[in-house]
Amino acid sequence: MPGVPALQLLDTDSLLSDEEREIRDVARRIADEKVRPYVADWYERGTLPARQLAKEFGAVGLLGMHLTGYGCAGASAVAYGVTCMELEAADSGVRSLVSVQGSLAMYAIWRYGSEEQKRRWLPPMASGDVIGCFGLTEPDHGSDPASMTTRAIRDGDGWVLRGTKMWITNAPVADVAVIWARADEGVVGFAVPLDTPGVTVNEIQRKLSLRASLTGEIVLDDVRLPESARLPEARGLRAPLSCLTEARFGIVWGALGAARDCLETAIAYACEREQFGKPIAAFQLTQAKLATMAVELNKGFLLAMHLARAADAGTLRPEMVSVGKLNNVREALAIARECRTILGANGISGEYPVMRHAANLESVLTYEGTSEIHTLVIGQALTGISAFS
Repeated sequence: MPGVPALQLLDTDSLLSDEEREIRDVARRIADEKVRPYVADWYERGTLPARQLAKEFGAVGLLGMHLTGYGCAGASAVAYGVTCMELEAADSGVRSLVSVQGSLAMYAIWRYGSEEQKRRWLPPMASGDVIGCFGLTEPDHGSDPASMTTRAIRDGDGWVLRGTKMWITNAPVADVAVIWARADEGVVGFAVPLDTPGVTVNEIQRKLSLRASLTGEIVLDDVRLPESARLPEARGLRAPLSCLTEARFGIVWGALGAARDCLETAIAYACEREQFGKPIAAFQLTQAKLATMAVELNKGFLLAMHLARAADAGTLRPEMVSVGKLNNVREALAIARECRTILGANGISGEYPVMRHAANLESVLTYEGTSEIHTLVIGQALTGISAFS
């Protein structure tokens, strides 16, 4: 970078402990070595070597890193956050692989599973030998999971599952899915091996966003499961929603990584690109764009840091995460779009990461809760009145 790095405008490194900086640097190194040289090609081809990457990430302790025991690293929320930031600086799809594995599938088993389930699934998931996914969203039920139509029916000593889950990250390559269904007693969860008879996984093709991510549909056609597959501590819709809060926390940080990568690319480009006899970075309008984006990036980092410290202190509330997700993704997308204008025609080229980040952030804007949903969560926190129904 020709000047002060964009995210160091406020000396944000000083807010991290030595251990947190070391973990961030490990995540940055693995992203630089294992993702950046190849991700433009993966994106163009609509693929991802998920199993290879999972083992690479597992080898350095990035999968389920904020969980304790069962082979998990037990890192701080801040350390997990900066890891998400570094991975998403490479690509949102790669961060999605890690956050779905750790914050959704592994967290659900860690928080709500039996001791037997934890011992069976968590160690190989932490190492990357087993990949998980999280089946909550349905074709007709995204923002309103309470209306899910997937059913879990008691059958003797076991269960039968019927239904369809849609837009499930990691599903095409996953070994186990955490599936949420409605039973007579309310919403229940299951750890479902995806080689169980009656389970069909169809990969979703022709995506124009998150192309370096594997997304699928899971069809459950009279899938018979033993009682031991049910997550015994998961009771009601609060269980899957708590998992979503975990995942949204990672997005608060991850979006900053995409924004930072766009802004650093734009600054470097503006300092090299000459028009009218001087670098375009020398023009006031360009500097105004860069300064505005850097301010928003640093504000987003301070917000993410506050949420992470609250998480480590045990005081983080869901509406706080909604503030972070709403703000940071919205600002990251605005930064990506503005950076595209600085690069001009080159901004749409796959030789630069900016348009790829912008396209990915269109998905990040709506998954794990749309901006509208998070706005209403905040509104309910402020007024005490729910506007959802």
